[in-house]
Amino acid sequence: MDIALARTFLMVAETGSFIEAARKMNITQSTVSARIKGLEEQLGRPLFERSKSGAELTGAGQQFQKHALALVRVWQHAQLEVSLSDQHRDHLAVGAPISLWDGFLLRWISWLRGNIGDIAVSASAGLSQVLTQRLIEGTLDIAVMYRPVQPPGLTIEHLFDEEFVMVTSQRGSMRRSASDYVFIDWGADFRQDHAAAYPRLTNAGLNLDIGSMGLDYLLDNGATGYFPERLVSKLIARGRLRRPARTRKFVYPVYMVYPEARDQEAFEPILDSLRKHSEKLQ
Repeated sequence: MDIALARTFLMVAETGSFIEAARKMNITQSTVSARIKGLEEQLGRPLFERSKSGAELTGAGQQFQKHALALVRVWQHAQLEVSLSDQHRDHLAVGAPISLWDGFLLRWISWLRGNIGDIAVSASAGLSQVLTQRLIEGTLDIAVMYRPVQPPGLTIEHLFDEEFVMVTSQRGSMRRSASDYVFIDWGADFRQDHAAAYPRLTNAGLNLDIGSMGLDYLLDNGATGYFPERLVSKLIARGRLRRPARTRKFVYPVYMVYPEARDQEAFEPILDSLRKHSEKLQ
């Protein structure tokens, strides 16, 4: 299928308007309409409900959306690998939640670049569901994540257990309250466990969905929040942060996920290096 059709479909779905999609793609509205019509004819189903207020996905359109995303991602991945083929022997695409990049995976990537320099590396952050889908599509070679599902064709291997601990930059034994507490969103499992353990802190005055970057806020302000222990241990040792007494610790296993069918000779040294970097965290 023409990738332009998939991209046009996704733009209309995103904007909810043929006119706005045409403006963003710098093409005419008639071109957008013709592409969507051609796509609907190929699929044999209407993809949008048209009205004066815009365009809304039909049930068939909602089903096709995930496939259109996959088509575009596979094409972009192919373009990237072809463009890198002249300078590098191979290409490795790695994905993980943002919390696992800081203090862990970036150091591993640095080791790869220094020791297996003829491999180009693409790194990305994303939710577990998206990373799993990309593994299935073939646009991701390795994903590192908390509590993954295991679709057919993927291998899951435990690396280490991630401990999230409460830390504070406040001085003294000030009582925690929702006004000075910062809720760092570490994902669905953490949200659920946190709400059960601290129901009165569920409506914190500040919610941050920026992972470990929230540490900067704690260090600059008198505040309290949860972070991976591996990121705060040195700050605790230096007295920049402290762990309040009688607080819960949340533990989540971390796994690497990769295809069962792979080039063992080329891939195993990469997996082994990730295992060794994980051992340093245990």
